Amino acid sequence: MTKETIETVVNSYFTNMAAMNAEAWAENFAEDGFTYDPVGKPPSNVQSDYQKFFELLSMIFAQLELTPNNIFIVDNGAAVKWTMQGVGKNGNQGVAEGISIFEINENGKIKQVSSYWDDAAMMAQIKGDSTINN
Repeated sequence: MTKETIETVVNSYFTNMAAMNAEAWAENFAEDGFTYDPVGKPPSNVQSDYQKFFELLSMIFAQLELTPNNIFIVDNGAAVKWTMQGVGKNGNQGVAEGISIFEINENGKIKQVSSYWDDAAMMAQIKGDSTINN
């Protein structure tokens, strides 16, 4: 597997999530691919759960921007430091940073993504809850 192949699938993951293109996002995954988003929550089977995931995103966000700031590739994996900026349906803005670990199979499809970030802090920003410190 080439670094270019891994970089392409990782960039497609972020681009299609930001565009809220559920089908194209799911195409990046192996049939048995899953996510931990964020780590600590139960895993999500991408092929059976992706439509619910994107329905939830579209209910919360009017606009979403995801930027992979740094991609570190080793063998068939990548660690990505990223930034997310979102505008809620209510007009409130939120910003989050995180790190996602990707495992890619021999066919260039994502087997697993484990994302480390504070989703509660992001949601508090979108909801306008000033009681949570970021």
